[in-house]
Amino acid sequence: MDSDAEAPPRGNTPEFSVSEISTAIKRTLEGEFARVRIRGEITELKAYPSGHIYLALKDEGAKIRGIIWRYAVPRLSLKPENGVEVVATGKVSSYGERSDYQLIIDRLEYAGEGALLARIDALRRKLAAEGLFDEDRKKDIPRLPQVIGVVTSEKGAVIQDIRTTVARRFPRQILLWPVPVQGQGAAEQIAAAIEGFSRLPAHLPQPEVLIVARGGGSLEDLMAFNDEAVLRAVAACPIPLISAVGHETDTTLIDFVSDRRAPTPTAAAELAVPSRAEMMAALAQTAARLLQSGQVATDRARLRLSRVEARMPDLPGLVGAARQRLDDRGERLSLAPRAFLAAKRRQLDALAPRLPHPRETLAAHRHALGLAEARAGAALRRLLDRRQNALHRLPDPASRIESRLREATLRLAGLAARLEGASYQGVLARGFALVRHEDGRPVTTAAAIAEGDRLQLTLQDGNRMVTADTFPETPAAKKPRRPAAKPDQGSLL
Repeated sequence: MDSDAEAPPRGNTPEFSVSEISTAIKRTLEGEFARVRIRGEITELKAYPSGHIYLALKDEGAKIRGIIWRYAVPRLSLKPENGVEVVATGKVSSYGERSDYQLIIDRLEYAGEGALLARIDALRRKLAAEGLFDEDRKKDIPRLPQVIGVVTSEKGAVIQDIRTTVARRFPRQILLWPVPVQGQGAAEQIAAAIEGFSRLPAHLPQPEVLIVARGGGSLEDLMAFNDEAVLRAVAACPIPLISAVGHETDTTLIDFVSDRRAPTPTAAAELAVPSRAEMMAALAQTAARLLQSGQVATDRARLRLSRVEARMPDLPGLVGAARQRLDDRGERLSLAPRAFLAAKRRQLDALAPRLPHPRETLAAHRHALGLAEARAGAALRRLLDRRQNALHRLPDPASRIESRLREATLRLAGLAARLEGASYQGVLARGFALVRHEDGRPVTTAAAIAEGDRLQLTLQDGNRMVTADTFPETPAAKKPRRPAAKPDQGSLL
């Protein structure tokens, strides 16, 4: 069968590519809806890091996507938020890659309640610029106030919730200033109540904290708490103030001006007074921790004391050792003089043999004088010879020479007499003798001579050798023998 016969016939419908039809739709949309205003509730709000904001506007039957380009965001008169009904102005366009159409938004306005929200937002910006929302101006809530002032309606569950919560947590005195919380004139009475609490007479109880509260409601119901008079009264109030307006999701401007915000009136009462049971439990826990800390500190101190005690010396033992050393030193001190004298005596005995005897010293001096006498005589003769030779050469008178000769003779005679007096020969001439052993050792005591010793005697005119014989013992012989002198020294007897 022929394939051409089986193909369906083509009609007059034009054929488009996807891009062509998408572009045509976009031109049609932008041509038909050049600029539109669409009212709807903002949903699916999402801000991208690029600065663009994507959202959707919806009502009961439909939803349209929207986009706010980054350059248009600073020119908006309000900040878009989910759930806010607005009137968006822009142009309708399409996004070809998803075959989707969207609204390019360049202007937003509140719709319905949006007008109220716009007024509230304008007041918020004004008061924020004045600094009424600053954290540094907010006052601290007292820990345990004695009197609590409440500004709310005397009817309804709000005041009952506050009373019940305060009585349950920590019973305190409550002063109620009843006011209407919505309707015509409510804002003025609320502001007057706040100012009135700060001007109470001195004889009345003075509240230490205020609670401004009401239950939930619509935006119109809560507008009294967005009134400028109420907000300025809260800002000027010297008493710390807690706001508890509406439900937890409701937000009014009084929440920004007050010192503390509570999500509900019950929560405001809980902020105003602490829980007595919790305080008692905390106090008991603190007492237990203090007791435990004190016990731990005492145990540590006791442990440190034990360690220090273990490292400390035995004082009784030290005292006993000191006493023993003192006794030992005392005994040694009593023996010290005798030991010292004995040591000095031993030193003298050790030095005595090395010390020359005076007689030996005298003999050495006599010998030196003899040598000096001989040298002086020879020098005198040489001097006389030179003088005589000089006299023969000088033409001086003979009397002068004789005078000088007599002076020299007299001086020589004096020196000779002095030499003669210092010479040991003079001692020998008077009958003394120098006694030595046969080997030349000098004899200084009789005890040093034994029977049969050969002795050498030096007399005035010469030496003689003699042999020692027996002799009776004398007291002098009983004295200890002196050590022998050096062989080249002698003694005179």
